[in-house]
Amino acid sequence: MKLQRTRVTAVSIVALAFALAACSGSGDPTTPTTQNTPADEATSEPPKELTPFSFQLQQPPNGSNAGFASGVEQGFYADHGLDVEILGGTGSSMTAQMIAAGQGNVGYADSAATTQMIAQGAQLVVLATILQSNPNEVIALEESGISSIADLKGRRVGTPVPSSQATMLPLFLEANGLSATDVELVNLAPTSLVQSLLQNQVDAILGSIDTYQVQVEAQYDGEIFTAMFADNGVATVSTSIFANKDWAAENADAVKAFIAGSLEGWEFASQNPEASIEDLTSLWGTGEPSITSLEELQATFDGNLLCAGGAKYVGKAEPEQWVTTQDLLSSVGLLPTGVDPTTYYTYDYLPAESELQACPIN
Repeated sequence: MKLQRTRVTAVSIVALAFALAACSGSGDPTTPTTQNTPADEATSEPPKELTPFSFQLQQPPNGSNAGFASGVEQGFYADHGLDVEILGGTGSSMTAQMIAAGQGNVGYADSAATTQMIAQGAQLVVLATILQSNPNEVIALEESGISSIADLKGRRVGTPVPSSQATMLPLFLEANGLSATDVELVNLAPTSLVQSLLQNQVDAILGSIDTYQVQVEAQYDGEIFTAMFADNGVATVSTSIFANKDWAAENADAVKAFIAGSLEGWEFASQNPEASIEDLTSLWGTGEPSITSLEELQATFDGNLLCAGGAKYVGKAEPEQWVTTQDLLSSVGLLPTGVDPTTYYTYDYLPAESELQACPIN
């Protein structure tokens, strides 16, 4: 990692300086001989070895997950002894399935996808909630004639699969007087969702305010219709860090370190959004992420997503919000009824509240 290389270089320069000083003084009896001291020996110690740690995102890298990039590039993970690798994803449902199947240990996904896997017997547990309310929404262009949720009836609606949008659609429709049979779903890859809308291949898409809406607005001059799930009956605990339950227990110190570094990365991003996007670009290389990344990150903050649902601290959803989530998802059969919401999450890996970023953040 950059941090390690910098430290090794610094040590090498110091060692070279001592060597030169020793050589210059060897021919002059009046020059005192340099003696190694405990402080010198400490300076010469190799950098501390970092523990490898892999983290699976729910979507490709963009502004809405920049806080994790800052965790890497600003050295927060390294400060906690971790060498973190961040992997791009293709949807919350897929990420939850991957971790449940053992294709990774720690992931980032919407709680609707994760809790469903837990209800089906997967040994998963939510560790920290970054987005306290889901960013999902319906997006339609002006020429579609869609100006209300009711106008979706009989329309072709593109949805990324697998995704939290697709998982939560039945709940959204029922909360607004529609059913799953009232719309024609068109399954699309997340990367083709926006272009399918702009090319009028679908009448609307199931997107999000922190990614897809920003991308549509950057390429479309007309008015757009949006209907956010959280504002229309579906305010659930959303995108969270989760893990294989047994693996987390066996690697508790590393998991706690990762959560702490992640929350520090998000605090940095909330206070330094432009620098956080530079971290994102640095981590993923030239051309990644897109030119809309800053707007995507800013939409996360403008939508109050990190502190929605009455959250008192970033990363920690209030128990009452988990109860609401359980009730909403079970009302349409996405979760079984009568389940204690604490089945799905734990606060055991979070830092103390005194170390968490308080809400609101701006």
